[in-house]
Amino acid sequence: MTDSALPGAASRFRNGLLDDNPIYRQLLGMCPTLAVTATLAGAVTMAGATAFVMIMASVVVALLKNQLKGHLRILVFTLTIATFVTIIDRVLQAYVFEMSLRLGSYIPLIIVNCIIICRCEVCASQQSVGVAISDAVGQSMGFLVGLTSIAVIREILATGMIFESVRIMPEWWPNWAVMQGPAGAFITLGLLIGLVNWLSMRKKTGIRD
Repeated sequence: MTDSALPGAASRFRNGLLDDNPIYRQLLGMCPTLAVTATLAGAVTMAGATAFVMIMASVVVALLKNQLKGHLRILVFTLTIATFVTIIDRVLQAYVFEMSLRLGSYIPLIIVNCIIICRCEVCASQQSVGVAISDAVGQSMGFLVGLTSIAVIREILATGMIFESVRIMPEWWPNWAVMQGPAGAFITLGLLIGLVNWLSMRKKTGIRD
């Protein structure tokens, strides 16, 4: 397929944010989605780290796309991603050490995040740097929307607060401890995926109230 037959920068950005959202539509990156969304702070940090790696890796792969050999491209993707994961891991350790400890191994595991490898394969290795950046930013924002929407619901229901200090619910709010654990993550993710699919079906069929 020629570059002109592929989606342009605007379409790539829009698809990543909405129609092709990595969490709610592609169901990728489920490990961090379930693991780090107990708090909004953790979700935002993970989304930011992933965005940095995805954007930088997409730029490098797009610049090297004409030199990539078919049987070596996944290796190049992985080494490129690993380089930027190492950089962001060191930055987090240096400037937000407590959050780095809380996220633990999930930052290094960005190396095998299917979202990033997928975008390198389907976009960055086939299109220009500008389109690759637009695609990476759209997917990153879609990932941010997915993580934060889950985290907001879980943290408010579990503690009545967001960012662990800003109270949203009244003092008498009965904290739902289950929302801080794996069960809360699965329940919230499942309900939100169901909501997104329901809204998508309504849009396609033109249903109106």
